[in-house]
Amino acid sequence: MKSAYDIIRRPIITEQSMEQGDLKKYAFEVARDATKPEIRTAIEEIFGVKVEKVTTLNMQGKEKRSGRYPAGRRPAWKKAVVRLTDDSKTIEFFEGMV
Repeated sequence: MKSAYDIIRRPIITEQSMEQGDLKKYAFEVARDATKPEIRTAIEEIFGVKVEKVTTLNMQGKEKRSGRYPAGRRPAWKKAVVRLTDDSKTIEFFEGMV
């Protein structure tokens, strides 16, 4: 069985994700084979919060090139947006970012 830190790779810190912090929504990059129940339990275990809903998106890797012909792609990845319950505390990691 995978640990919670294998499922949750890193937080996504962008302007849009920081604005959603007021609504108790937080974005994370997760493992490509992670399911919604696994993401829910991993977030609850790592941060000690109650998760209401998990939304996932498969993000395609961008096409990049360096030089004229050797075109390549960045790797595809999976994004999870987690909404916490109203009675749950906020994730302290995101508090100082805004």
